[in-house]
Amino acid sequence: MNKADLVEAVANATDLSKSKTDEVLGAIIATIIKSVSKGDPVQLVGFGTFGSGKRAARTGRNPRTGEAIKIAAAKTVKFTAGKAFKDSVNKKK
Repeated sequence: MNKADLVEAVANATDLSKSKTDEVLGAIIATIIKSVSKGDPVQLVGFGTFGSGKRAARTGRNPRTGEAIKIAAAKTVKFTAGKAFKDSVNKKK
């Protein structure tokens, strides 16, 4: 499912127009990105938690030459699925 499919499914489920649904979905995504970028997690009970993490600097290898390269430290985005989401995927009731 891509974004257009998601917009259509939500629009059908809520009786909102596709354009309004796309606007709302865009605002939700932008708000999650803004919050996680500031370091604040976003927890949606029953769905999961979006958060940030840190990846330490490390040494890697160029696969073509085998030469050692330094990979800089970076921030990462993490998503942890909630229990209800996991149970739904695993068909537990």
